[in-house]
Amino acid sequence: MKDRKLSTIGAVVDAHLCTGCGVCAHLRPEALEMVDVPSVGRRPLPIAEITGGVRGDAVAACPGRRLEHPAGALDGAPFGGEWGPVLALFECWSTDPEVRYRGSSGGVVSALAAHSVTSGAMVGALQIQASRDNSLLNETVLNRTYDQIVGAAGSRYSPASPCERLDLVEAAEGPCVVVGKPCDIAAVQEAARRRPALAEHVGLTIGIFCAGTPSTAGSEQVIRGLGVEPGDVRKLDYRGEGWPGRFRVETVSGRRASTSYEESWGALTKHRQWRCLVCPDHTGEFADLGIGDPWYRTVREDEAGRSLVVVRTERGRAALAAALADGALEGHELPLQRLPQSQPGLESTRGAVWGRVLTMRILGLPIPRFRGMPSVRLWWKLPLRGKVTSTGGTWRRIQARRLRGPEFDSQEVPR
Repeated sequence: MKDRKLSTIGAVVDAHLCTGCGVCAHLRPEALEMVDVPSVGRRPLPIAEITGGVRGDAVAACPGRRLEHPAGALDGAPFGGEWGPVLALFECWSTDPEVRYRGSSGGVVSALAAHSVTSGAMVGALQIQASRDNSLLNETVLNRTYDQIVGAAGSRYSPASPCERLDLVEAAEGPCVVVGKPCDIAAVQEAARRRPALAEHVGLTIGIFCAGTPSTAGSEQVIRGLGVEPGDVRKLDYRGEGWPGRFRVETVSGRRASTSYEESWGALTKHRQWRCLVCPDHTGEFADLGIGDPWYRTVREDEAGRSLVVVRTERGRAALAAALADGALEGHELPLQRLPQSQPGLESTRGAVWGRVLTMRILGLPIPRFRGMPSVRLWWKLPLRGKVTSTGGTWRRIQARRLRGPEFDSQEVPR
């Protein structure tokens, strides 16, 4: 019988609710190690026998188990708090042409992180980049120079665990930028509340808009669709070099192949982990700055990239203002209404999440807890078909994904 209270990390994994962020492995490194399980994503696996399972701070900080805005965080927030805390909205781009071209949408994440370090405000940026050993996998690094930081530009639509290396931030000689998906940043905030040394060194958090994390198997499928074997890939880019750019691979022999961003993402979405399908935060609500694509208008062919920047805290406002004043970024403020217009599907997605979680609860499955994240009224706004799909469709998915059983076969775990 599953642990419906999700009182251990093992219970979170068994319930298919792990996000793969790695915060539990940071808080309990003697007990857990993050491993890429190709069919599902990064998972914390035990490296020591712990009587009763891994509990305490590792579970309390887990974003797969709970997301919660503290009391008062949404007071006065626009849109009834449905998009989290929002102080201002900007459209920006990097003034470095190469960074703007290579970045997924204007290079703003890289430019902001680099400016924070080169200006002396921060000593490093905790980022994800392609693994030097396997371009299909990711690694977490604390980059300290402009070239290192912008060298990590570009989206990585594959499993990553930035929080497992929060020890690099905790041990740094000064404040750092932390870049990650919305769930990663929520985990950073929870870990920082429990580790004063970490809180002292988290100087700025940047949350990247996210529609879910596909497994490594998803990338392998797209690559094989291009007539390339994953083991032959030397370099993999999911987008960039234009806006939004193309999914591109280069083999060890120098052969290149690509497909459109739309086609690759359409295939990758079929491999997203279950927890992503019941997530209400796609825009980095717990970050100082949330950054994504401004899809509120049709993008012209060969148009240079631009990023939507959601200012969520005063700390984020100050970092953005400094980058604009120093010329690292260009851009302008937008009316707040551009936020829902830029991500038109996310409002209905959040409503559907409420229906999915309700169905899980009715069927007796463990569920993630969301507090201060309005969604039921968005479910009521869904058309009848959307309401039916979010409930009845979830029942079918639960059967298809076998959510009552283990998430993966132990034989799949790399040795």
